[in-house]
Amino acid sequence: MAGTELYDRIGTGYSLGRRTDPRWMTPILAALGTARSVVNVGAGTGSYEPRDRTVLPLEPSSRMIRQRPPHASPAVRAVAEALPLRDNAVDVAMAVLTVHHWTDWRAGLAELRRVAPRQVVLAYDTRLHADFWFVREYVPEIAELELTRPSAPHIADELGTDDVIPMPLAWDFTDGVFPAHWRRPDAYLDPRVRRACSALAQTNPDAVERGIQRLRQDLESGWWHETHQDLLALDEWDAGFRLIVAQN
Repeated sequence: MAGTELYDRIGTGYSLGRRTDPRWMTPILAALGTARSVVNVGAGTGSYEPRDRTVLPLEPSSRMIRQRPPHASPAVRAVAEALPLRDNAVDVAMAVLTVHHWTDWRAGLAELRRVAPRQVVLAYDTRLHADFWFVREYVPEIAELELTRPSAPHIADELGTDDVIPMPLAWDFTDGVFPAHWRRPDAYLDPRVRRACSALAQTNPDAVERGIQRLRQDLESGWWHETHQDLLALDEWDAGFRLIVAQN
């Protein structure tokens, strides 16, 4: 129930910082294919749920469920490791940026395979997250957390698939995932941005505050922009996000 406790604690205002970006929605919809029924495990506020087919959102956190928009399908409280569905109940089981919060991620993936013949999972390569400039230069303590989480290659191996699609971040990405502001460092000075990032919310607050103060100084002095000129020339960047598609 770790995910339940985490998002009951940090989920306030989550829907404001985590908005659907169409550049991710398009490949997710393509991965769902012609499926008419979808279970969304760890559904949260429903950012990437399709609207043109039957969706059953399952979410352990009541705080997250309360932030689902009026047009979204009603969510049921449930955890990934014990889905309240019969075998092959739906066409596709999807899980968007949630596997790293599951108490037993292998058991959760086994449940996805049990309830649906097709699985669509958005995850990330934890090694690349741990090497993100914000982590490497300002809050290295985040790397300790990231490297304990299931990584996209491990998830793909567990699901038995080589169908792994890179999901780069555009410089103006609208979904406030942790590395979303890779070219907009000033955004991390905003506590509302930081509250929408579980990696920051789960890291020692003193370590985060020290890192933020250093970042503020480096932005004021111009050091950050001088050091990261290569990033400023890019329109998109690979932070390690991967869309994993598997078929039983």
